[in-house]
Amino acid sequence: MSNPAPTYVAETRFGFWFLQSHVWQHHVLRVAINDLRGLFAGPLPQAPVLLDVGCGQGKSFGLLAEAFQPARMIGLDADPHSLDCSRAEAERLGLDVQLIASDCAAIELADASVDLLFCHQTFHHLVEQEQALAEFYRVLKPGGYLLFAESTQFYIDTWVIRWLFRHPMHVQKSAEGYLAMLREQGLQFSDANISYPYLWWSRSKDFGLLERWGLCTAKPVGQRNETLVNVVARKPLDARN
Repeated sequence: MSNPAPTYVAETRFGFWFLQSHVWQHHVLRVAINDLRGLFAGPLPQAPVLLDVGCGQGKSFGLLAEAFQPARMIGLDADPHSLDCSRAEAERLGLDVQLIASDCAAIELADASVDLLFCHQTFHHLVEQEQALAEFYRVLKPGGYLLFAESTQFYIDTWVIRWLFRHPMHVQKSAEGYLAMLREQGLQFSDANISYPYLWWSRSKDFGLLERWGLCTAKPVGQRNETLVNVVARKPLDARN
């Protein structure tokens, strides 16, 4: 019997190392979580159940606990070694995190059981994106929020990222493509709930050096190929799974 096709593309050895680095935690995770926190239209949910899909090595746990004060935190990843690292990180921080070895396309949680679902730089690793998004929608409570932060095809399909990392290239999308996908699933958001960070590390052509040296200025939103998209999308209060 043949093995089933994988539903995600695992990190390279370099990628696994990078996900435990200070650069990842300080310049990527911290910045994304702070940005997402500011994209809520109203007050943050009180004492939410928070699910971190693709939690990797758990470097998001402390930042998420500080930003959202969850009553319960769940970390999900399909890689056993990453979950071992997540367990050690939670213990180091003194956090009680329930860890689940599960695929994003088949989440082992009950319907409508999560208030906040954090998906940071995970979606572009998934092969079955539509199925994973349907699972996100299923486990979210009506009125719950998806915190979605992704690199777009204009970043993933560059020489430096292709050289250092692995991704399923046939499913990569533009910012507009990801936003359309969220809307088609039934999630709700407005322009006020979206941001398009244009961070130095996402500009693989020059890493923003020309701009910092005063040799050029960054094109505004709408006149450039966006490399990142962040959005806080809400499941309708009257939604049924």
